Amino acid sequence: MDKACDLHAHSLYSDGTCTPAELILFAEEKGLSHLALTDHNTVLGLRDFLQAAETSLVEAVPGIEISCGFQGKEVHILGLYLPPASFDEVHTFVQEIHRRKDESNRQLVQRLRDAGYDLCYETLVANTRGGHINRAHIAKAMLEKGDVPSVEAAVKGVLSPAYGLYQPPERLDALEAVRRLAAWGAVPVLAHPFLNQTESELHIFLPQARAAGLIGMETRYPLYDEPTARLAAQMARQYGLLESGGSDFHGAIKPHIALGTGTGSLFVPAAFAEGIRRCSKG
Repeated sequence: MDKACDLHAHSLYSDGTCTPAELILFAEEKGLSHLALTDHNTVLGLRDFLQAAETSLVEAVPGIEISCGFQGKEVHILGLYLPPASFDEVHTFVQEIHRRKDESNRQLVQRLRDAGYDLCYETLVANTRGGHINRAHIAKAMLEKGDVPSVEAAVKGVLSPAYGLYQPPERLDALEAVRRLAAWGAVPVLAHPFLNQTESELHIFLPQARAAGLIGMETRYPLYDEPTARLAAQMARQYGLLESGGSDFHGAIKPHIALGTGTGSLFVPAAFAEGIRRCSKG
């Protein structure tokens, strides 16, 4: 059987619970050929990640997941094989994303406090590597206090925009994110396309994103059923995009998702990583 890879994982530098070195160890245990670290809007863990892989058979793929938007919908763009020479420039660029998100989360925590939840924004920030929180961190704190049954329930419930307390920050345009990633030498890949966009919306987004420099899209993802995975692969071929995939591993934040295998049946062939690497400029 061909070797598997995982091109979408998170560490404690964003909203995961594992160190970059632990991710490499887990990847070794799983027998993965490649592992991408794609923390949300940060590159702070990438140097540790690359260092941890220096003596490993696992190929470390430095990356990032940028939160952005297109026509009112949240979109996430991965930048895979991000060249180390660009790390400092990327770090500077994402500070504005963090500023907007931090303000949104500060307002959310205050509204939750007003609603009776015992939360402290400063404590949440202090307990987070890198100092930037998101709703997963808030949900974890609420879970620890017994306020919600699970992180997922909180994010889909009281922390969802529909509930009225959370107001999403102004998002970076997704096409601009694609262009930036390409300019930095990374390979831009659309993450979990069907989670936030419908098929018809993707038919509008993908040709514009392809023209902006999008190279790939995830066709293998733990939450996809077989029809969705087939449709994703079909759309990737239609728009001339490489296939990618990953577990979106977050450690204890999402304990039902395992590195490499997702909910148990995920398989991302190593050929996906090799094809993407050939398009990189690093």
